[in-house]
Amino acid sequence: MVLSKKTKKKKNIKKYNVCVVGAGHVGLVAAACFAELGHEVVCVDNDKNKINFLKKSKLPFYEPELEPLVKKGVKKGNLNFSASLDIGIKKSEVIFIAVGTPPQDDGSADLTSIENVARAVAKNLNSYKLIVEKSTVPVQTGKKVKETIQRYRKNDVEFDVASNPEFLREGKAIYDFFYPDRIVLGVESKKAEKIFKEIYSSIKAPLVVTDIYTAELIKHASNSFLAAKISFINGVSRVCELAGADVEKVSLAMGLDKRIGKEFLNAGLGYGGFCFPKDVEAFMYISKKLGYDFGLLKEIKKINDCQRVHFVEKIKEHLWVLKNKKIAVLGLSFKPDTDDMRFAPSEDIINNFLKQGAEMFVYDPQAMNEAKKIFSSSNKIKFFKDAYSAVKNCDCVCFLTEWDELKKIDFKKIKKLVNYPFIADGRNMFDPAQVKKYGFEYISIGR
Repeated sequence: MVLSKKTKKKKNIKKYNVCVVGAGHVGLVAAACFAELGHEVVCVDNDKNKINFLKKSKLPFYEPELEPLVKKGVKKGNLNFSASLDIGIKKSEVIFIAVGTPPQDDGSADLTSIENVARAVAKNLNSYKLIVEKSTVPVQTGKKVKETIQRYRKNDVEFDVASNPEFLREGKAIYDFFYPDRIVLGVESKKAEKIFKEIYSSIKAPLVVTDIYTAELIKHASNSFLAAKISFINGVSRVCELAGADVEKVSLAMGLDKRIGKEFLNAGLGYGGFCFPKDVEAFMYISKKLGYDFGLLKEIKKINDCQRVHFVEKIKEHLWVLKNKKIAVLGLSFKPDTDDMRFAPSEDIINNFLKQGAEMFVYDPQAMNEAKKIFSSSNKIKFFKDAYSAVKNCDCVCFLTEWDELKKIDFKKIKKLVNYPFIADGRNMFDPAQVKKYGFEYISIGR
């Protein structure tokens, strides 16, 4: 890849022995990228099958540009994979914790894996370690990590705990690592700050150095604010539909205001993926636990959830009865350029259709394997290898993810295949006038 002259590795760069704990979307990207920067990296995961695949440079998920970066690191010998957390800790100077922090029913994060890593560090503390929260965690987690290590360690070896939240977009994670808007470093010592600056010395980006509490809050505040922009424009889209206005023109004019900005102002089916839904819920929980009722976050979530229901209801208005109707869904992942279906709008929408008796015909360029796992219990979903096979004899074609492949779809061909020419565009991917020229009925969001 990926390193331009701005990020070209320095000849005198200090190399660190780095252990990245967790080989998921955050950990594996971080491990491959740290290796690309010249550090000696071991990526540890307790899933032995995953580690065995990674040793053969086979990836557990799809992320553009990641596979060649992993292969390069493995070939050079500075990227390794292991199922032994104990060995990874003992041989490392810096430990990035990138394990899962899944949401619980009350909105709080399950921090079991974080505690397990902290206890493993305590058990294997053989030299100075910088232990870094890379996972998204609630504020004051760093304090608990430090207390856990102090409680269970067998010696007085020095260590630091720090926070270095990730801001990687799935589908653009490699680019975001090497060209970030900022790097947030939450530290409690000058030594930890110095190590961080040396680790990231090849990357030219603003460094925001804070205490650990502040760094932990920055991630939740950032993601919740972006979720707020998405929910706001989706709320505006509902008003536009009622008023006969065009939300895309509203969004364009709003975005040209430099105080607002155009990013995250695309009306559609709402936010999905693992980060935004989880982080909004977690921030609500954190705020309440600290004594503040953050009511705005509740409304953000409510608007997001309602958007999917509204989309199905709009389709039902056109088809009248959904029972036994054949519905094609093109695009399943929560966004393009990823196979991630965690909290994807498509799951809620498909389940809503199924409850009303519809038959589902689905396709996605990358997420088919994930979809088959999610919908394994349903016999009313059929999976197809291409979009044109999926739409055959259907009464409605729904576009739920804005893949480039789907943006280039041949409407003349679709028209000949469908039972009823009806397009439901959940991402405002197409020009309504152009689609209608092909003889389709067409609905979208806020237009």
